Amino acid sequence: QVQLVESGGRLVQAGDSLILSCAASGHTFSIYAMGWFRHAPGKEREFVATISRNGGTTNYADSVKGRFTISRDNAKNTVSLQMNSLQPGDTAVYYCAAHKFGSPYSFNPDSWGQGTQVTVSS
Repeated sequence: QVQLVESGGRLVQAGDSLILSCAASGHTFSIYAMGWFRHAPGKEREFVATISRNGGTTNYADSVKGRFTISRDNAKNTVSLQMNSLQPGDTAVYYCAAHKFGSPYSFNPDSWGQGTQVTVSS
């Protein structure tokens, strides 16, 4: 399996932007479709975005479409989530996930990171 470590979460104000990063270990990063999920208090863990193994295809939850952008750099073994126009409803722990040989529209994670807290104040 792949080890995943998220970073970049912090307290921001509504309307701000933030970039989350996920660093993956190993030399086989490109065989994994990657994704971001979030878990807010009192809610189920929610799909946010996924990206194909070569970065050519993405999928987004309706709640973040147009505001968030997922990207990856296979040379650096990283995946990022650019978050714009953040709102209090985006407050959650954000988790990076990997699905070996997966695809953005059929994503069942094999590995998860430990999460990074994003808090958006009104």
